[in-house]
Amino acid sequence: MAKISAAQVKELRDKTGVGMMDAKKALVAVEGDMEKAIDFLREKGMAKAAKKSDRVAAEGLANVAVNGNKAVIVEVNAETDFVAQNDQFKALVKHIADVIAENTPADVEAALQLKTDKGTLNDELIEATQVIGEKISLRRFEVVEKADADNFGAYLHDGGRIAVLSVVEGADEATAKDVAMHVAAINPKYVNRDEVPEAEVTHEKEVLTEEAKNEGKPEKIIEKMVAGRLNKFFAEVALDDQEFVKDPDLTVAKYVASKNGKVKSFVRYEVGEGIEKKEENFAEEVMSQIK
Repeated sequence: MAKISAAQVKELRDKTGVGMMDAKKALVAVEGDMEKAIDFLREKGMAKAAKKSDRVAAEGLANVAVNGNKAVIVEVNAETDFVAQNDQFKALVKHIADVIAENTPADVEAALQLKTDKGTLNDELIEATQVIGEKISLRRFEVVEKADADNFGAYLHDGGRIAVLSVVEGADEATAKDVAMHVAAINPKYVNRDEVPEAEVTHEKEVLTEEAKNEGKPEKIIEKMVAGRLNKFFAEVALDDQEFVKDPDLTVAKYVASKNGKVKSFVRYEVGEGIEKKEENFAEEVMSQIK
């Protein structure tokens, strides 16, 4: 059997866009012949799918899957919202979440190599790309663990445009889901004020102090004003300090405490966040097809 070098694998990946393991398998199958390896991948449909790899996939869905004391939140991307609402795509996202929840891989690369009935998750994404006609990709996921006395809260907004996975100590699953729903709506940055970085708090104090000075407030009451406004800042960024969406008379912390619980953590995914979407000019696109 021909020895396959890392340089060969990289070259084939660059030419076809397939994953490292798939590139190596192709080279091994054809004894290291680069052109035959490309043909091999084309015949398998992989290189065809790879041609779509430079497209921006910023739409899609997120989902949550629970497996005992472990749960996972995932985001799978497509190129258009139309495809994201396709039943086949929805089923694929759920399937991917279930497989990852069961196997808890370390990262996306490891997740793509998980075995399934159709080969690997990567194989299934390639097949979906071919069948659906758009680039389909697993963007990210996070595995969350809980103790026996904790409860997971899962909530999907707008079919999965926003997904939240919360963990509540004590209380019950319904309470944990209420917390997840609140997080989906309000989008806090931290669980409580203790999690807010000291540098962020210090910066906010400095800004609020200068603001009060510029308002011409007496020096003796500036400190009290800053303390009051700082509480408003915490209510903006810290989940526990926020007015609970279902009952504004209570903070989230007080609501959960009334159910004999305490919020431990949350993860919130909004599909496409942080991805620079390509702005399409429809008229230009039509003209380019005519030329």
